[in-house]
Amino acid sequence: MRPGTRELLGFAAVGVCAYAADLGLFLWLRGPGGLGPMTAKTLSFAAGCTVAYAGNALGTYRRAAGGHASRLRQYAVFCAVNVAGALVQLACLAVSHYGLGLTSRRADTVSGAIVGMALATVLRFWGTRTLVFRSGTTRAAQDAPAARTAPGTGQATWTG
Repeated sequence: MRPGTRELLGFAAVGVCAYAADLGLFLWLRGPGGLGPMTAKTLSFAAGCTVAYAGNALGTYRRAAGGHASRLRQYAVFCAVNVAGALVQLACLAVSHYGLGLTSRRADTVSGAIVGMALATVLRFWGTRTLVFRSGTTRAAQDAPAARTAPGTGQATWTG
């Protein structure tokens, strides 16, 4: 399996679990929990972010998670990336609904839950791998061939 494929599949699996936690908690808080929609969504969003962070830190990015940043800082940046993703979804919905005048339920679903979710997922993937779980070395340094020492000189050579 290609290296990026494993990362992408892990990120997607964690995302599905986080989405299920967010949706399930939202539905419970709105129903039996008796909370209003904004309070319920705020709490369910926070729970979804927590599930996603834990899944990515302990699963997808477990090797990079021990980098130079503290867990609290990572979690804060992770939540900020997820808030940015939510804003992308809202922006897509706003442009479609208010800017283009596409006001049907179907148009709102396509712009917010399909187009917006796709763009937000790309942003979240990029933000999670580059801003939250970056390792101490750069990707270029990881991909570069190992330096060898020239015989008798002790100096590094890239030619072998």
